[in-house]
Amino acid sequence: MMLSGVPLCNSCSEPVGVDSNGEVFVACHECNYPLCKTCLDYEVIKEGKNACLRCGAPYADHNLENTTMDDIEMGASGNHKTMASHLHDSQDVGIHSRNVSNFSAAETESNAESGNPIWKNRVESWKEKSTKKKKKKPATKGGDEPEVPLEQQIEGKQPSEGVQPLSKIVPVPSDKLTPYRIVIIMRLIILGLFFHYRVTNPVDSAYGLWLTSIICEIWFAVSWVLDQFPKWYPINRVTYTDVLSSRFEREGAVSELAAVDFFVSTVDPLKEPALITANTVLSILAVDYPVDKVSCYVSDDGAAMLSFESLAETSEFARKWVPFCKKYAIEPRAPEFYFSQKIDYLKDKVQPSFVKERRAMKREYEEYKVRVNALVAKAQKTPDEGWTMQDGTAWPGNNTRDHPGMIQVFLGHSGAHDIDGNELPRLVYVSREKRPGYQHHKKAGAMNALVRVSAILTNAPYILNLDCDHYVNNSQAVREGMCFLMDPQVGRDVCYVQFPQRFDGIDRSDRYANRNIVFFDVNMKGLDGIQGPVYVGTGCMFNRQALYGYGPASLPTLPKSSSSCSWCCCFKRSKKPSKDVSEIHRESKREDLNSAVFNLREIESYDEFDRSLLISQMSFEKTFGLSAVFIESTMMEYGGVADSGNPSTLIKEAIHVISCGYEEKTAWGKEIGWIYGSVTEDILTGFKMHCRGWRSIYCMPVRPAFKGSAPLNLSDRLHQVLRWALGSVEIFLSRHCPLWYGFGAGRLKWLQRMAYINTIVYPFTSLPLIAYCSLPAICLLTGKFIIPTLSNIASVWFLGLFISIILTSVLELRWSGVSIEDLWRNEQFWVIGGVSAHLFAVFQGFLKMLAGLDTNFTVTAKAADDAEFGELYMIKWTTLLIPPTTLIVVNIVGVVAGFSDALNSGYEAWGPLFGKVFFAFWVILHLYPFLKGLMGRQNRTPTIVVLWSVLLASVFSLLWVKVDPFLSKGDATTVSQNCMSIDC
Repeated sequence: MMLSGVPLCNSCSEPVGVDSNGEVFVACHECNYPLCKTCLDYEVIKEGKNACLRCGAPYADHNLENTTMDDIEMGASGNHKTMASHLHDSQDVGIHSRNVSNFSAAETESNAESGNPIWKNRVESWKEKSTKKKKKKPATKGGDEPEVPLEQQIEGKQPSEGVQPLSKIVPVPSDKLTPYRIVIIMRLIILGLFFHYRVTNPVDSAYGLWLTSIICEIWFAVSWVLDQFPKWYPINRVTYTDVLSSRFEREGAVSELAAVDFFVSTVDPLKEPALITANTVLSILAVDYPVDKVSCYVSDDGAAMLSFESLAETSEFARKWVPFCKKYAIEPRAPEFYFSQKIDYLKDKVQPSFVKERRAMKREYEEYKVRVNALVAKAQKTPDEGWTMQDGTAWPGNNTRDHPGMIQVFLGHSGAHDIDGNELPRLVYVSREKRPGYQHHKKAGAMNALVRVSAILTNAPYILNLDCDHYVNNSQAVREGMCFLMDPQVGRDVCYVQFPQRFDGIDRSDRYANRNIVFFDVNMKGLDGIQGPVYVGTGCMFNRQALYGYGPASLPTLPKSSSSCSWCCCFKRSKKPSKDVSEIHRESKREDLNSAVFNLREIESYDEFDRSLLISQMSFEKTFGLSAVFIESTMMEYGGVADSGNPSTLIKEAIHVISCGYEEKTAWGKEIGWIYGSVTEDILTGFKMHCRGWRSIYCMPVRPAFKGSAPLNLSDRLHQVLRWALGSVEIFLSRHCPLWYGFGAGRLKWLQRMAYINTIVYPFTSLPLIAYCSLPAICLLTGKFIIPTLSNIASVWFLGLFISIILTSVLELRWSGVSIEDLWRNEQFWVIGGVSAHLFAVFQGFLKMLAGLDTNFTVTAKAADDAEFGELYMIKWTTLLIPPTTLIVVNIVGVVAGFSDALNSGYEAWGPLFGKVFFAFWVILHLYPFLKGLMGRQNRTPTIVVLWSVLLASVFSLLWVKVDPFLSKGDATTVSQNCMSIDC
């Protein structure tokens, strides 16, 4: 019963009550700040706030007599309820409702003057949760007690010096890393001396060629610096999954491992085979992790009935496949790849029943494949009236550009069990709504829809996304990632754990550098030693809070305003104080990252008026959209769904959050979720997180965590590289360009910024590269050269440069473990991609920005007859093949012309010819994999490619002979006078 005349607590909105003398309880005798005893005890004992929030005066000691932490816990237990529970439960009478939340707009407006206490309470409870990731300070006055992680106190563990870590950093040995660094510094010095010689010694007879070569070489040097210095401190990491299990999975107790939501995205089941996607899903459902902690969401952005039906078949087969995998510890747990292994499958299998059950399971899988392939064959031709479901109703996704949102839960806690009667992980089919006139943002938009759906249905604190062709190759992969994310020291500022990409079905020589070994085993290790690896789009485990745009718990608190008190010593609020220098500086930092409501640490620096503006209902709705249930889920740092949530209500809410208009006028794709604005949304999303102060982790298990398929033939590989390069150009031309974005907050380390700059400027290397690869042919056709006659000192600089390049590569191979073949393949395809895909990406990016033209290069496939790696020799016509082919033809013509001129000129011409021919062979050798792929196994080069290339090379050569821009005026006059005779 509310006492008459008793003020309400400013924290929980309950009456402040009376003290032992029967008088109104007063927390602060200086300003009479209304605060009940429970909230006072909570703030003083639990949060360590010993001074009044309004005037700063210390609380009286008698207010805290005979109060212990147990009393507070008893008073607060049962009161930290979720927002949804208060939305549906209005009978919590007589309970101290510290965390009552409501989404009433009228209530928000009514509390606008004095600050909304409900939102304030929500923020206070949220900040309380964030402290669980930090070490609690000792309560003793002496301060000699060691700091104890709050997780250990909650679990009842006694802190000890012998507590084993979940992971460990293994630095590269100094005897390998120190020489590498020394050579890098030496190479920088030699580059400076080399360019000093090149600039101060121009070639007057070929000034244009010389100037072009100087510009190209300077650009290459800058690119090398951007690529090399982020590798300054490479590290390796070791995980201890057994320690993770012993700490969070006690025998006979409920597992305390954090839940994980898997995201699998697909668009067209005919281009992305349904069977491959099904294998990915099966490998996820069979992962070695508690089944109640795993949920798999499959996004079908093409609304294909084939995807839906194949997923239904997959859910049925999973009832047999999952228990088989877990019973016999099968690896990998994707049936297609397990049964195709050419190894002794009886190794380490001691159960007598294994062989019999394996044969039966293989037969079951073959029958399952037949059913899925029958669905694929049926889907090859769409009926005129559209697809019809089994109940006779029309398939809602018949119009792929205009259909409602669809969600189907196939497996889960209340769904079908496996054949042994055990529960299966949740499997959910999602197809977001599509309507004409709305921008859907392709894969990034689909991923953001999955973020919202999963938050409504399961709300796991961590998300792991996989492409539809990347299956779980290591059943312990989730535990490997949890060794970082669940570590109270390491995981508090980790936004994601990136796993390297590994691939199946690539030829041994890896002709087109599909494995990308140098990037994953060299560059990413180097980035892990700075602020973390970049996000590469798949095989990545996210902290959900980082996707919501919140800052890390370890982010330093911004400086407070110089005004020590913003309240008058009365109940009435004073006017908002004028902004001082520190406040302007704080706002500039916040505005720079557009994260006003994202960093809760910053909220402590604001007075109550500012805080109520930042943490208001309206600001959350403008950020996350109009969904009360989803907004509540964003505040649950450790995940979980409201206990009062009705499954049918949650499904309706999930349908609502994937509607095509939900993201309008919100921060989705701008500051939260996957970021829009580039076809490489992965790079942009990771960059935004690093700018907010997060770091990422690179996890390389001994057994690869995930494996996928890579494009084998030359044309598909070039188109893949084109898409990556185009995305980098789009980021370069956007407001998120690392050259200028995020400087105000100073949260992105300089070497990390250099790495991101390198990821967006590398396509522009195509311009100097194609010019540099043309120089050998020009020199051979004109008899000129870009380097003057070498002196002794010049020879030293050239020799030193070549030696430093070789030493850098050798020492890099030594600490990284990469083979020299992989390094050479990477170098070759850097040239191939640079003169083709990267060049087209630059022009297409500028066309898209200036003229709004989105050019697509079509590919027409031809048949392949070869059995193994048949697709490797498949030739597909694409304009990307023309520039490299032209360069090869021009350089071959130049070599022939050079040798012909040397034969006619005598022995004195052979010396200068050597340097020119070496230069030309350097280009041809780098383009050799392209030439071999162009010819194919049986020399089946498309005639159109040969005709275009020969035509361009011929026109170029004839024009060069007719009009030589590098001939001096004197030489031109002499030639014209000599040609007056009839013998010319």
